[in-house]
Amino acid sequence: MAMSSGRSNQEIVPYSGDLEVPVQPVDVQRQDSLYLDATRPAHGGHHAGRDSWLRTLRLGFQCVGILYADLGTSPLYVYSNTFKYGIGHEDDVLGVLSLIIYSFLLFALIKIIFIALYANDDGEGGTFALYSLISRYARVALIPNQQAEDELVSSSSRHRKPSAPFRRAQWMKNLLEASKPAKLTLFFLTIFATALAISDSILTPSISVLSAVNGLKLRSPNLTTDQVVWITVGILVAFFAVQHLGTVKIGYTFAPIVVIWLLLISGIGIYDLIKYDVGTLKAFNPKYIIDYFRRNKKKGWVSLGEILLCFTGTEALYADLGYFSIKSIQLSFSFGLLPSVLLSYIGQAAYLRKHMDMQYVPNAFFNSIPSTLFWPTFVLALTTSVIGSQAMVSCAFATMSHLQTLSCFPRVKILHTSSRYSGHLYIPEVNFFLCVASVIVTISFRTTGFIAKAHEICVALVMVITTLLMTIVMLLVWKVNILWIALFFAVFMSTETIYLSAVLYKFTQGPYFPLAMSAVLMVIMMVWHYVHVKRYKYELQHTVSPDEVKTLLERHDLKRVPGLGLFYTELVQGIPPIFPHLIEKIPTVHSVIVFISVKHLPIPHVDVSERFLFRQVEPKESMVFRCVARYGYRDTLEAANDFVATLVEYLQYYVRDLSLYCTAEPLRTSYPSIRIDSFSWDKKHSGHGSGIHAEEMLTPIQSFSELTMHQVGMSSRLGIFQPAKMNLEEMLRIEEDQKLIQREVDNGVVYILGETEVVAKPHSNLIKKIAVNYIFNFLRKNSRKGEKMFSIPRGKLLKVCIAYEI
Repeated sequence: MAMSSGRSNQEIVPYSGDLEVPVQPVDVQRQDSLYLDATRPAHGGHHAGRDSWLRTLRLGFQCVGILYADLGTSPLYVYSNTFKYGIGHEDDVLGVLSLIIYSFLLFALIKIIFIALYANDDGEGGTFALYSLISRYARVALIPNQQAEDELVSSSSRHRKPSAPFRRAQWMKNLLEASKPAKLTLFFLTIFATALAISDSILTPSISVLSAVNGLKLRSPNLTTDQVVWITVGILVAFFAVQHLGTVKIGYTFAPIVVIWLLLISGIGIYDLIKYDVGTLKAFNPKYIIDYFRRNKKKGWVSLGEILLCFTGTEALYADLGYFSIKSIQLSFSFGLLPSVLLSYIGQAAYLRKHMDMQYVPNAFFNSIPSTLFWPTFVLALTTSVIGSQAMVSCAFATMSHLQTLSCFPRVKILHTSSRYSGHLYIPEVNFFLCVASVIVTISFRTTGFIAKAHEICVALVMVITTLLMTIVMLLVWKVNILWIALFFAVFMSTETIYLSAVLYKFTQGPYFPLAMSAVLMVIMMVWHYVHVKRYKYELQHTVSPDEVKTLLERHDLKRVPGLGLFYTELVQGIPPIFPHLIEKIPTVHSVIVFISVKHLPIPHVDVSERFLFRQVEPKESMVFRCVARYGYRDTLEAANDFVATLVEYLQYYVRDLSLYCTAEPLRTSYPSIRIDSFSWDKKHSGHGSGIHAEEMLTPIQSFSELTMHQVGMSSRLGIFQPAKMNLEEMLRIEEDQKLIQREVDNGVVYILGETEVVAKPHSNLIKKIAVNYIFNFLRKNSRKGEKMFSIPRGKLLKVCIAYEI
C-alpha cells in the first residue's frame, strides 16, 4: 500500500474490543526502539566522552602510524619546491618559515584539530560527514525516501527555545529545504570535495615516495631519473599490496617507525638550529611575513601554493576521524607531531640561511642532516613516506563507503578489517585503482615538481569547501553566536581564497591534472546518482494502489506456495510496480511475503533494535508485509541467513504488538518493531477484571510521530505502558500468526530481487541518452550485483527484471 513520505493523514483509532476473559493486568515497560531513542540524551559521537585513557593512548599511538606520516614527511619537499628558483634574500627564509609556522597553526591546529573535529557525525569526520550532519537537520537529500521516523533515530528533532541562534538555524533550514539550487549546490560541493580527495589519494603516494627516493642522488650521483622512478614504482606496489591486512595491523606496525622519525627530525632540527643560526627563531615574529611579501610581491604570492604543502594531509586526518577518536588525535597531534615538524622546518631554515647557493636547495632536508646520520635518516624517510600515503588511502576507503550509501557510485566490495572498530575498511577494487593510478602518475611525470603543483589544488579546494560546509554546520547544527560564525568564515575563507588563487595562477603547470581526474569521477557520481533518483521517482509515481494490491492478492488463479518470500526493492513508500509484473508472468507467490527496502540513513550507525519498520498490507489474511531495514553509512550488511533471522524475530514482535498496542483498524503509517522483553506485575491492579483499557492510555492522534511523542510524554509521567486487554480468541489468533510465519520460514526462504533496466525516453536529448543508455548501463553491468551485496545464496535467488523509461 502506498504511503506518503514519512507522513500520514489517517487517524489511528485505539482498540476497543470486548473483554471476554478477565486477565490479571500487567504493567509493561515499553521497549519501543523509537521511544528509547527519543528519550535518551543526544550524543555527539561514538567516541565522545566514553573513551578510557588506555584506549585513548592506544588509539593515539595508532594515529601516529596512520595519520601523521604524511604531515611528518612534508619537510622533505616544502623548501625545495618553494625556493626552486633560488633564495633571493637571507630574510626570505625567515618569511617562508614564518608563513609555514602560522599556516600550520591556523589551518592544521586551530581549524582542523580544535574546531572541525567537533563537527563530526556521530564520530565520523570529513566532507561526507559534514553533508550527512547537515542532512540530519535539514531535508537536503535528493532521493525522496525520508520518513518521519528517521528523524527520531538520528536524534535531529529537538525542542528549542525561540532564541536568535534558533531563528537563524530555522532560516538556514528553510533555505536549504525550499531551494532546489541550494540542495544541488550542497550536493555538488560534497561530491567535488570527494572526487578531489580520491584524486589526492593518487598523488600523495607518488610525491611522498618519490621525494624520499630522490635523496639517494646525494650518495649515488650516477643514479638516473629512470632508476629513481622505477624504485618508486616498486615501493608503491608493495605498499598497496599490504592494504588487505587492515588499518589496525598497519597502524601498530607503522607507528613505532613514525615515532622514531618524528624524534629524529626534531633532534636534527635542534642540532641545525644550534649549529647554524639560533636567530632563525625570529621567524615567530609575523612581521617577517609582511617583509617577505613586500620584497617579493607577485613572486611571494605565487609561492603560497608551495607553502600550503606544509599542512597537506590535515583534511585526510579529519576524514579519518572514524578510525580513531577526537582525544587521541588532539593529544598525539599537539604533543607529538606539532613540535617535531616545526623543529624540522626551523632547523632547515637555519641551514638555508647559511647555505643560500642553489646547489643546496633542491635537497635541503638531506643536505641539512649530519653526514653520519644520512643512511639511517634516508631509510626512515623512505619508510615514513610510504607510511604517509596510508592516511590518504584510508580516507579513500572511507569516502567510497560513504558514496555507496548515498547511491553516488557503482557497488563495490567493502570489507571490514577490524571486529572492534567498524570504521576500519578495505575495498579491493579501490585499492587496485589507486595502485595503478599512482604508478601511472609516477611514470608519466617523473619529478616531484609537477606532482606537487597538482597536489596543491586538491588541498586548497578541499580547504575552501570544508570552510563553507563548516559555516552551515555552525548556523544549522551548533547554533553558536553569529559573531563567532562571522569570525570563523572571515578568517578562514579570506586566507584560504588567497592560497587558492596562488595555486590557480599555475593552472597549466599541474593543477589541471587532478581537476581532470575529479571531473571524470564526478561524471560517474552524478550519472549514477541522477539515474538512481529518476528511477526512484518513477517507481514512486507508479506505486501499486491498495485496491490493486488487494485485487492481485485475491485473484482466483493466484497460487500460494509454502515458504517465505523476501522481495527486495529500493522503494520505501509503497509496493513497487515490479510486483504486478511478477504476478502477471508467474501467478504464484509465497505464503508469507515481505517487501524489503534497505535504506541508509545519514548517520554512521543504526542499532539493531531500531533497524526495522514494519507495515502489514491489506487484506491481513494474505500475510504480506512491508519492511524498511535501516542502516548507517558505517554499518555492514549482514549475511543473508543472519539478516533473515533478525528480521523474522522483529516481525514476530510486530505481529504481536500490532494487536497488543494498537487497533483492529489497519495502521496508515510505517510501524516500528516494538520489542517487549520484560513484564512486571503491578500490585495496584492485581484484582481480576481490573485493568486499563487502551482508550485510557491513548487518544486518537493524527500521525505516528505524534503517537510516539504522546507515548514519550506518558512515559515521563508514568514510567510504564499498559497493553489493552484482549479476548482469548484474539490472543490465539496472534499466536497462530506467529507460528505460521515461523512455519513458512522453516519451509524455506526465497530471495526475490527486482532488477530494473533503465533507458532514456525516445524524445530525450543527446546528453541524457548518452548518460543513461551508455554510461549508466556500462557502470551497472560492471558493478557488483545485488545478490553479492546482500550475500544471497544462488540456490535461493529469484530475479525479476523490468525496463523503465525515464
